[in-house]
Amino acid sequence: MAISVVMPALELTQETGKLVSWRKKEGEAVRKGETLLEVETDKAVVEVEALADGFLAGIKAQEGDVIPVGHTIAWIVEQGEAPPENQSPTCEAASAAAKVVHPQEVKAASSAAEPASTKAKISPKARRLAGELGVDLDSVKGSGPGGEILASDIESAAQSKTPTTATASATSSGQPKLETLTAIGRLMAERTTQSWTTVPHFFLVREVDATGLNSAREKLTSSAAAGSSVKITLTDLLTALVARVLPKHPRMNASYTPAGIQLHSAVNIAIAIAVNDGVVAAVIPNADKLGLAEIAAQRKELAERAKAGKSRTQDLTGATFTISNLGMFEIDSFTAIIPPPQAGILAVGAIADRVIAVDGKPAVRSMMTITLSCDHRVVDGARGAQFLNDLVQAIAEPQKFLG
Repeated sequence: MAISVVMPALELTQETGKLVSWRKKEGEAVRKGETLLEVETDKAVVEVEALADGFLAGIKAQEGDVIPVGHTIAWIVEQGEAPPENQSPTCEAASAAAKVVHPQEVKAASSAAEPASTKAKISPKARRLAGELGVDLDSVKGSGPGGEILASDIESAAQSKTPTTATASATSSGQPKLETLTAIGRLMAERTTQSWTTVPHFFLVREVDATGLNSAREKLTSSAAAGSSVKITLTDLLTALVARVLPKHPRMNASYTPAGIQLHSAVNIAIAIAVNDGVVAAVIPNADKLGLAEIAAQRKELAERAKAGKSRTQDLTGATFTISNLGMFEIDSFTAIIPPPQAGILAVGAIADRVIAVDGKPAVRSMMTITLSCDHRVVDGARGAQFLNDLVQAIAEPQKFLG
């Protein structure tokens, strides 16, 4: 039986997606789980996997097309089977409609398609950046394997470009320079504005003695991460601890809906990861059931794919709680905006030695400030404080919670 391939909804508010590339050709055999195509949203370039075994047939969309979510763009059929007629509007019509509504996106897509004229391999993210930054790919030398042009090559080329006469004139005349937002920048602006203006935030702040957390990380690092070759980070430890505390506080692992509060059975922790042109929240599903080494390995893989612009659908969806750690940037504390539809996000500051009172005497301890942002429609102050109290205890004695 034929299985339709549709433009997937990879994000909560996504209406369209741009087809970056087909990884399989018309008539080519595909296996379930193989990468079938690459789709660009405002957030990332995502690899979409085949849902069944079969043969790719009836391709309706071309690379660079901007397609509404849910529209059939191809079929996976059995050998000898003809693809059925598309029941939804054709992708050609959908693409034409998108060109009317989103002329700038289509112009960028057309520009991104130009790299076919060069023989060098080009990563999807590099193609997108080339269109956004106006870089001529024929003039770029790739630094990747086999001369592949990477996003970093495009950025370097853009930075070395000679300013245009208009820009130089504006700069010399003292007029402000307008920096165009990238797609990720626009999405972050829209989403943070939506969250800040529609979600009633409140914040709970705690100073935490992180001596035990530091000690646990050092022990795990010295013992080769409990048999794993992946380095255990403080973010990994915090992810594991938060995941084990959340089930005791179901309102913190919930979402507000007009019909009521939805309590999630799964504990899916998103980790904010900085990429070249924004932040990606990559998801570790069922984190409460994973060991520390498994969490570290998944976090490493997610970060590598995100920074390469190769995030998959499942990497970016289904989060029930988020952790944002800016400690590595030496930030003492900060407040984070909740990513809907989650009910909370934990902002983590840097660990630093401070003098505090211990049993009435001054002592030096490794201290850390954590800030919990809560959606007041789902979590009240008491519930948020109880969650934070349990998390603080877990941070103080992580071995008791991690086993």
